[in-house]
Amino acid sequence: MTINLDFLPVIVVSFLLMFARIGTMIMLVPAFGETFIPVRVRLTIALLLTYVFLPINSNLYPDDVMSSLPKLLALLGGELMVGFFIGLSMKLISYALSVAGTIMANQSGLAFAMGGDATNSGQQGALMGNFLNVLGICMVFVTNLHYVMIAAMQDSFVLFPPGNPLPVGDLSALAVETVTHMFSVAVRLGAPFIVVGIVFYFSLGLLNKLMPQMQIFFIAMPVNIMIGFGIFLLLLSTLMGYYLSEFREALQPFLLN
Repeated sequence: MTINLDFLPVIVVSFLLMFARIGTMIMLVPAFGETFIPVRVRLTIALLLTYVFLPINSNLYPDDVMSSLPKLLALLGGELMVGFFIGLSMKLISYALSVAGTIMANQSGLAFAMGGDATNSGQQGALMGNFLNVLGICMVFVTNLHYVMIAAMQDSFVLFPPGNPLPVGDLSALAVETVTHMFSVAVRLGAPFIVVGIVFYFSLGLLNKLMPQMQIFFIAMPVNIMIGFGIFLLLLSTLMGYYLSEFREALQPFLLN
């Protein structure tokens, strides 16, 4: 009795091509791709997801994938580009928390209070932004949005079939829309602080005109910080709920339903 194993090379190559797409996404997407997660853990997650997706999507790869080296390299390049674009698009929306945290810190008098951001390779960032980044990652897992990201990875094989030309025009338009959406969400998250900051500094200007001899700056700074922390604690749950809804909306272009 002989066992035909001619199909194994095609399966192995399909697995590697699929791993290139999934691995690139895992390295970039929020929550899974954070720099404080060891690379080995991220690679393990990518391997497990590839193992799960392989029986579903292996038929999407051409049977003659190993017929020529240029064709194999073209497929590999396409998989890497799809994974990079989808992963980066998901990651961009998470930067809204960093931008919003910077806006909040500037309006609250904490612009120079910097700390290491665990979600950004330890780079210095505004303390409010650092806190929001960590809280955002926790909320993604608590609300099961990481399953939505995994579903988007699976649906990417239907939206962007292996070997098909990439819709460069549509991808460019989506990239611009994603960046615009990210800044829009950041400004909306920081809007309460902007409004309060404008009113507060306008009041300080009037007070300075009425009482020029008073040291307004030394009196106002502690008050400004207290007001900033008060607004932050009061609106934190509302702000995170809004962010999670926008995060889910940003994933919709990569989902079939």
